[in-house]
Amino acid sequence: MDRGTGSGLSFAKRIYLPRSIGLGIGFFCVAAGLWPLYSTPWLWALLVFNGFLWPHLAYQLARRSATPYQAERRNLLIDSVFGGFWAAAMQFNVLPSVTILAMMAMNNIAAGGGRFFARGCVAMLLGAGLAMLLFGPAPAPDTSMPQLYACLPMLILYPLALGSVSYRLSIKLAEHKQALRAASRTDSLTRLYNHGYWKDLLQETFSQCRGGQQRATVALIDVDNFKQINDQHGHLVGDSVLRLLSERLAASLRQDDMAGRYGGDEFCVILPNTPPVLAGEVMERMRRELADVRSPLAPGLRLSLSIGLAGYSPFHLDASHWLKAADQALYQAKQNGRDQVAIASDTPLAQPAAGA
Repeated sequence: MDRGTGSGLSFAKRIYLPRSIGLGIGFFCVAAGLWPLYSTPWLWALLVFNGFLWPHLAYQLARRSATPYQAERRNLLIDSVFGGFWAAAMQFNVLPSVTILAMMAMNNIAAGGGRFFARGCVAMLLGAGLAMLLFGPAPAPDTSMPQLYACLPMLILYPLALGSVSYRLSIKLAEHKQALRAASRTDSLTRLYNHGYWKDLLQETFSQCRGGQQRATVALIDVDNFKQINDQHGHLVGDSVLRLLSERLAASLRQDDMAGRYGGDEFCVILPNTPPVLAGEVMERMRRELADVRSPLAPGLRLSLSIGLAGYSPFHLDASHWLKAADQALYQAKQNGRDQVAIASDTPLAQPAAGA
């Protein structure tokens, strides 16, 4: 667990509700065990404090602490001391004592695992020892029916409260895990797939094509003269160009198409179930649309793209061979004057724009 201030406060908040519910209904459980034994005012005042005031005080202590996580763990150990104290004060009346001590143990395991559970057990023994020093060791394990009924709310409601907190925590953890998974496969600048994850998708697509499950085309897209853009306008403009192009690229593609950042100023796209000729039409239309992109940092800057395409062929030895064919097509587009689409080792689909 991250023990920083923010996470520590979150930890304290998660425990606040179960503690308030547990100690509130636990008051009646302990009171039923103490009622036949004591009329000592200070003992009942302590029970009222523990049941109804301590949950709020504990939360404020954690919230105002410089280390909320550690403060809350101390609060849990204090809970355990109280639990052991009440069990011994009730002369170890079986059902109320087991109920209280089991809830304390459940808290400690949930908060810190086996090691913290062991520390909690030590705290409960200290609390029990203090009560035995005050009231003497006089075990009376029998549980009456009123005491049994007083324990039922604790046995029913507290596990429900703790289960609800655990469920909400598991949902948050699942969301965080999903966000981390997305971050691990996404390029931070363009928000497209990063190089490594896109290569994995390419390998998967190649295997499907090799198995006859689909046809697909790979496209490599390069921003023409990108080095000059960085040299003349600066890297901030260059980054803004890449970000704008990636946004327009993602918006222009179909839902099943898979776009990534291949590296530097190159983008890569897998077009499933698309033959090269149709992919060429898609890329040519997109080339014209992306050429209209203007960076607000350099409004007069005109962009052009060179695109290389390669359809899957059974003659490709592996996914890297397929990608190399697209790279050769991209090289051909650049050799022929840039600002055009070319299919692997074939004639470009579009001639360079006038004045390019």
